[in-house]
Amino acid sequence: MPDTPDWIVSDGLTSYDHALSTMDSVAAAIRKGAARERIWLVEHPALYTAGTSAKSPDLKTPDRFPVFETGRGGQYTYHGPGQRVVYPMVDLAARGRDVRAYVRTLERWIVACLARFDIDAFTAEGRVGVWMRTDAGEAKIAAIGVRVRRWVTLHGFAINVAPDLTHYDGIVPCGLPTFGVTSLEALGRIATLADVDRALWETQPF
Repeated sequence: MPDTPDWIVSDGLTSYDHALSTMDSVAAAIRKGAARERIWLVEHPALYTAGTSAKSPDLKTPDRFPVFETGRGGQYTYHGPGQRVVYPMVDLAARGRDVRAYVRTLERWIVACLARFDIDAFTAEGRVGVWMRTDAGEAKIAAIGVRVRRWVTLHGFAINVAPDLTHYDGIVPCGLPTFGVTSLEALGRIATLADVDRALWETQPF
């Protein structure tokens, strides 16, 4: 098996343009054998991203935040302060060449991380991401959207730690209008991004 990927945490807010260009260059270097695999943890300013399956009516307020077209799978999602975004750049050619298994690995990783905060999160058949049961029904606490280029992964997942959940009002999150979104803070778990980073490190599967 490959070595454990490098673990990098960026302080402050990372622009989405910078994240995209960095992922592209690192993934290309990994494919050439010129860089090690990497798990990159960032926090973005408020923005919306459109995956390859995004439908324009799901962007309800297009002028609210910057909107980025991206090559990851999925539909519209939100990134912003108080959300931990994790970008694994790993070589699936050395890890089984199974994209579905990779997505399931990310889901299990998020569930294990959230269990450290006494959160009973779960996955749902036909719905990518990680979910919680709330008084209002099922709500998403972590979104997953990946891209694989020449068997190297890009993009990843986002865990809602303490974002402004009203920012989701401008989109139909992940194209699922009947489901809400939640966060650790909304569930009464007060945690910092550093707390979540520690739990991610202690449960990381690579």
